[in-house]
Amino acid sequence: MYFRTLLMIIACCFVGNLSATEKDGSYNLYLIRHAEKYQDGRQDPGLTKYGIGRAELLADLLADKDIKDVWSSDYKRTRETAEPLLSLLALEMSIYDARDLPVLAEKLMNRQNNAVVVGHSNTTPELARLLCQCDIDDMDDSEYDRLIVVSVTETGVQVETFRQRNPPKPWPTIAR
Repeated sequence: MYFRTLLMIIACCFVGNLSATEKDGSYNLYLIRHAEKYQDGRQDPGLTKYGIGRAELLADLLADKDIKDVWSSDYKRTRETAEPLLSLLALEMSIYDARDLPVLAEKLMNRQNNAVVVGHSNTTPELARLLCQCDIDDMDDSEYDRLIVVSVTETGVQVETFRQRNPPKPWPTIAR
């Protein structure tokens, strides 16, 4: 019995060491602008039904990306964009100050986790520039489908830009 217990402890230590060395320190940061918002003159508008549909499609797209952190600026439209992903992954939202992107960039690089950051047409490209120290195109105010993926590996930082699939129009009513 003692020998079997000792053997199991040694095996667990060996397996633990294998999994500790498997992580190579690389991670992905998924930067997106909030989904479509109401254009009704309110100071802090929420998402339209179409925007809610886009947020749900985004959650499906990122569901298998081993996301550990979801960051949002403190606006209704960004929080609502993050909500379906947070719900799907059972994560808590982290709020960042959209006026202090260097602090957020530093936190993202130090945490070294796969993360999603929901921002705005002006902050999303700027955050990508801070993370990669490279040129990123500005985002038009009518653009809601760009996904910027910043991949950090031991060899450096790479950036890829994708377009999200658009939700169907009109977006069906979803019972919540």
